[in-house]
Amino acid sequence: MRKFNNVLHRASGVMLLAFCFSFNLQAQKVVSLSGANSPQDDMNPVWIGDNTLLFTRAFHPDNIGGVSDPGDIWMTKKDDSGKWQEAVHRADLSTDGYDFSLGLEDYLTLLMYHTGGERFGIYQYSKFGTDWNFLRQVSMAGLDGLSGQVAGRVASGGKVIFLSGKGKDSKGNEDIYVSEKVGPIDWSKPVNIGSAVNTMGQEMSPFYDANSGELYFSSNMHEGAEGKDIFIAKRMGDGWNNWSKPVIWKQVSSPGSEVSVTFINEEEVVWTSTQNSDGFADLLTFETVVPLVIPDEFVAAEPEPMTPNNVNAKTVAIVPIFPASTVGFPEVKVTEEVDEKAESPISWFVVDAKNKTLISFSLGWKAGDNLVSKSATDSVILSELENSQVREIKVNAEGYFPKSILLSEIKTGEPTVVLMTKAESGSIILLDNVNFKRATAELEGEDTKASLVELAEFLLKNPAMTLRIHGHTDSAGDPSLNKALSLDRAGSVRDFLIEQGVPFESLRISGWGGTRPSASNATEAGRSKNRRVELEVER
Repeated sequence: MRKFNNVLHRASGVMLLAFCFSFNLQAQKVVSLSGANSPQDDMNPVWIGDNTLLFTRAFHPDNIGGVSDPGDIWMTKKDDSGKWQEAVHRADLSTDGYDFSLGLEDYLTLLMYHTGGERFGIYQYSKFGTDWNFLRQVSMAGLDGLSGQVAGRVASGGKVIFLSGKGKDSKGNEDIYVSEKVGPIDWSKPVNIGSAVNTMGQEMSPFYDANSGELYFSSNMHEGAEGKDIFIAKRMGDGWNNWSKPVIWKQVSSPGSEVSVTFINEEEVVWTSTQNSDGFADLLTFETVVPLVIPDEFVAAEPEPMTPNNVNAKTVAIVPIFPASTVGFPEVKVTEEVDEKAESPISWFVVDAKNKTLISFSLGWKAGDNLVSKSATDSVILSELENSQVREIKVNAEGYFPKSILLSEIKTGEPTVVLMTKAESGSIILLDNVNFKRATAELEGEDTKASLVELAEFLLKNPAMTLRIHGHTDSAGDPSLNKALSLDRAGSVRDFLIEQGVPFESLRISGWGGTRPSASNATEAGRSKNRRVELEVER
């Protein structure tokens, strides 16, 4: 992610997606998959048979990582009448990071890509009834060298994987790569498929039809592209770097951005588009089965010209362009030549977590004993922060709770997405930097105290606000003791804030023990997330 990669990297709060919409495209009615779409980004559709469509949904509160989760796996099924059912979350295929399905390696084996928690890479899942059980990780040398919005699809009966991502040999941003299966769990290093397909822009979300030799992918630089559109290139011979000149698939392309396609059968297709969603991906299809008008004339691509851009150390700058008010898969533009050794400033994408609109912000950090403040337009270089031993940056926005971002979480080559919680009634934030000594309510660590001091400063600037402090534990141990401990921990946070000058009457506490888990208690990672303190704005 990949949109951030695509970044990360997402959804509009406007409820335009609660019903099917249509627009005229060659006199064919295109509709959203009303049961599958949401106000969040819905992308990477993969048809796995049995009337089942898997896809990735970003920043949904039911994702394992909550509203900050860049993508979990969701599933919708098509009933006998052709209606798409309400999508359900597939926790068995998801992590708290970015997840997408590559499709079926064989009838009983699903390949998944994860970049969250303890899982990074491609993994096999085995089907057991209606569930998918984790099997093992596959080995693909060089996979960790792909960054940006990584996406892809298994092809050729499970023998080939096409991937998109930004590698060291990419022409610009994301390029398309191919890997071949060389053993039961071993895959070859991804190889760039060449300049006939890949450009200085973004080529993403490949889908390869082995029967026709046609590669379907998204691009914003090939001839005829408006934003990102779906293009088709035909394999012209042996090897994976011999392709025709890509042709736009006009039947599914629109003034919005089309990012990926999946075929249900020879007559039905599902794709993603931002046509009617303020820059966020929706799943679309034709309302009724219509003939698929797929180009059938392909000509060999012209050889790549030898220009300064591919023979010396100069390169063309690829600059992300985002929708004016919302988050989405970024477009790019090409600017003048620059020295590729020059480090680009950090790019920020600060968004209201509820309605996903861009908000004004400022930055602050501590360098030694000095407090540094910067506006959103100031140039900030990551290496300079690292050399100054800065640990984290605080993002501030008027009317929002401040948020601290560790330097290790800051993206390079793509925007860093920051979701901000507005200080309004009903808002809940996690105090993720607040820790306690084991099995006690005693606050632990300088980071904990520093985080609460910052919170107190914010509350003193907003004296009309009333907060409830919620304490939670995991489900291990005696429920009554857990409830008491959670209440004591909420009380410790309240007492510290009062010591900083926050009025007693503006703070209330609750202890829930393990009755309100935010993650599964079946794993230590899940139990760790459940041991938490949250703030809820009551007014």
